[in-house]
Amino acid sequence: MRAVIQRVLRASVRVSGREVARIGKGFLVLVGVEKGDGPEDLAWIAGKIAGLRLFEDESGRMNLSLSEVGGEVLLVSNFTLCGDCRKGRRPSFDPAERPEEARRLCEGLAQALKEKGLPVKTGVFGAYMEVELVNDGPVTVILDSRKRL
Repeated sequence: MRAVIQRVLRASVRVSGREVARIGKGFLVLVGVEKGDGPEDLAWIAGKIAGLRLFEDESGRMNLSLSEVGGEVLLVSNFTLCGDCRKGRRPSFDPAERPEEARRLCEGLAQALKEKGLPVKTGVFGAYMEVELVNDGPVTVILDSRKRL
């Protein structure tokens, strides 16, 4: 499971011209599910997102987590994160999980983050989405559950 976390001042998702989700200060999380990902990948990603200290304290150091600043999460599924660009000029999406399983794991990730006390909003799985954000910093980090050891 791969996740791109962007610290944002605000972010929103539109589908077919209609806003479906909006957050203020927090994380926009783009998540891609790969074949073979399971509950342990989901749990690791959720724990990392909840614990990441990407917000500044009174000294200006990134020392505070999402919950410590009252931030929100906007979780957006994005199978293109699983693209393999090593060969040729067009990515191969063979590593991406089947949509049914990917949906289950994305929904599970949203639930796991909620269980950690975080306010979570989501995009629409499988839809063409317009994602708008104001990146704060910019601060962007990448998590890959297969590179956790």
